[in-house]
Amino acid sequence: MKAIISGGGTGGHIFPAISIANCLKKKYPKAEILFVGAKGRMEMEKVPQAGYEIIGLPVAGFQRKKLWKNFSFPFKLICSMVKAGKIIREFKPDVVIGVGGYASGPTLKAAVSKGIPTLIQEQNSFPGVTNKMLASGVNRICVAYDNMSRWFPENKIVFTGNPIRQNISRLDSCSEQEKEKGLSTFGIHADKCTVLVVGGSLGALTINESIIQNLNYFIQNDIQLIWQTGKSFHQRAKIETERLDTPLIKVYDFIYEMEQAYSLADIIISRAGAIAISELCIVGKPCILIPSPNVAEDHQTKNANSLVEKHAALMVRDIDSREHLIERLDTLVKNVGLREELSKNIKALGIRNADERIVEEIEKIIRK
Repeated sequence: MKAIISGGGTGGHIFPAISIANCLKKKYPKAEILFVGAKGRMEMEKVPQAGYEIIGLPVAGFQRKKLWKNFSFPFKLICSMVKAGKIIREFKPDVVIGVGGYASGPTLKAAVSKGIPTLIQEQNSFPGVTNKMLASGVNRICVAYDNMSRWFPENKIVFTGNPIRQNISRLDSCSEQEKEKGLSTFGIHADKCTVLVVGGSLGALTINESIIQNLNYFIQNDIQLIWQTGKSFHQRAKIETERLDTPLIKVYDFIYEMEQAYSLADIIISRAGAIAISELCIVGKPCILIPSPNVAEDHQTKNANSLVEKHAALMVRDIDSREHLIERLDTLVKNVGLREELSKNIKALGIRNADERIVEEIEKIIRK
């Protein structure tokens, strides 16, 4: 088995790619896996950390708002197409897998032109531009949401779900054990309501400001808060919580023991990135989703709506969160029946073996 996995740009593309690679390696220990990413992007750091080789292309995205920055775009694209073709000629893959992001375009186009089996994995309910452009040429399209035939050929679509981190996918079987560890890690009490706030690895300014202006709510209601702020907001949050001098509020720039935090939480407030939602479906806790407005095609709102329509989560628009987030949180805190309904419905959407399903589709297109 020789496979190229291409794409990246954000954790939402990179971590599923690494999960697919790990699953291939588990099933085919002698498999050769090469990543192709975009120079200067996150994958150039994260993929080697996961133990895989990566080659960078000079490709960059088209700037819709700052058109003057696109002068070098065609040159970078042509150079990337040539380099992608050379990589495929020399590596001779059995399959090429695209996970979205700038680099997957040239790599998958080159593979399709050479008749190599190709598969793309679309994480979101509203597909990215690159995957929409590639759809007509590839052999298989693995998706995580219903009704994707609006953008992709129906005969190529397979519902697999999104691959997630292994320590999250096994959470249900060891959640009590993780909860015990978490009580010690975070220094909180098991008998109090606990709210977990995560705005992604870099934080989310609107969510952070909505929380910091309402810290007294947690103190007055004896509610524990585990709060991942991101680096840029951490110092401000730390100063404010130290001023309040309360054991109820725990502030972190980044939470490494996320499986423990998930286990402790009674309610989760989160952005609505595709991988975050896939993890939340496994965790099965009542959630308030605040979609980021700063993403292509407003796809986080579409992701969140797919859960809201199934009564599996609540949503507050980013623009409304400073005014209404705590109000919506208070509703959940006081309404145990609503929490139980949301928890039951979101858990029913969880898929633990998405990586294995995708590897099965890879095997099918190679055999065919």
